[in-house]
Amino acid sequence: MARLVMKFGGTSVATVERIKNAARHVKREFDAGHEVAVVVSAMSGKTNELVGWCKEAAPMFDQAEYDTVVASGEQVTSGLMAIVLQEMGLPARSWQGWQIPLYGSDAHGSARIESVDGAGILAGFDRSREIAVCSGFQGVNPRTHRIVTLGRGGSDTSAVALAAGLKADRCDIYTDVDGVYTTDPRVVPKAKRMDKVSFEEMLEMASLGSKVLQVRSVEIAMTQRVPTYVRSSFDDPENPNPGTLICDEDDIVEQQIVTGIAFSRDEAQITLRRVADKPGVAAAIFGPLADANINVDMIIQVVSDDQATTDITFTVPTADYERARTLLESKHDVISYQEIQGATDVVKISAIGVGMRSHAGVAARAFRALAEKGINIRAITTSEIKFSVLIDSAYTELAVRTLHSLYGLDAA
Repeated sequence: MARLVMKFGGTSVATVERIKNAARHVKREFDAGHEVAVVVSAMSGKTNELVGWCKEAAPMFDQAEYDTVVASGEQVTSGLMAIVLQEMGLPARSWQGWQIPLYGSDAHGSARIESVDGAGILAGFDRSREIAVCSGFQGVNPRTHRIVTLGRGGSDTSAVALAAGLKADRCDIYTDVDGVYTTDPRVVPKAKRMDKVSFEEMLEMASLGSKVLQVRSVEIAMTQRVPTYVRSSFDDPENPNPGTLICDEDDIVEQQIVTGIAFSRDEAQITLRRVADKPGVAAAIFGPLADANINVDMIIQVVSDDQATTDITFTVPTADYERARTLLESKHDVISYQEIQGATDVVKISAIGVGMRSHAGVAARAFRALAEKGINIRAITTSEIKFSVLIDSAYTELAVRTLHSLYGLDAA
């Protein structure tokens, strides 16, 4: 007998009929003798509707009340799932974030999980193997006693944190795809589903454009060592596919040099031309951006021949491009640049793999292959297990397919 947490995303519970299908997956695990906690998202589209109502009510709404409104979507789903499971003859009850309780910081709309107290759920396991159906995306602040939400994708984070708090044997994330692929199969039809991927690789993939899992959920899975499966809720509940296991690197026997290719269209490039090359300039540029909560990713600095000025190029999320540019224009006299340039028609392509640690020349092969395809690289960043290049968005599909083939992932 194992202890499991099963999480179902919005598309998996979009209608009552889909909730009934998800419940059949739960019943399979319960009938196998496992202790089961379920985490559900709001029904597909419901959170957007609730957010829209808040904006309609007041353009500058109170964030605490916003959390009260948007958390109700998951409450509806958890109640419906419990009703369906009870109709199947299974012991089940719904749990809201404050009832578990899942404690979060007081940053309404983007709270961080502080702790999970699963004593009540564990007591239900001991008493009657009661299935706990928990509302994802939400918790309660222990000091204000107000509902807090965890930000978009927060149900994934709730599920992994609950699995850690319950000391579950694994966490199964059910979504509309049957696992983690070497790249987006809509771009590369030859993309393969991976049987296993390491926590570190999945963290890089999630942060670099893969939409399968929310970044914070992978962080918790890695730090708490929670084995996590990505599976499809649309599989036959009686004969499901195994999905992809996210686990420790040591649990993967055969490790490829490059595991996957990720890409992100949510990139914008800003270049400051002929900035005075003197101490404090970088702080004058990136300090105000940090204060404005604008995340800066790729950074390149090129010093002029006379050593007096430099060009600084960096990327920001597309949604923050105009705000970042306006902020830098307001700091013109402090930074002392001669010209500001920008582009939003760019994309970041990344290759990820723990095998890069022990192999030289992995990135150089990519640069050569892209050059042979006539693809110009605007910026480059590297880390121990990945490298990223910034290119014109028109070459996205060509670049992804080129790198996918280059590293043998077509035949993986």
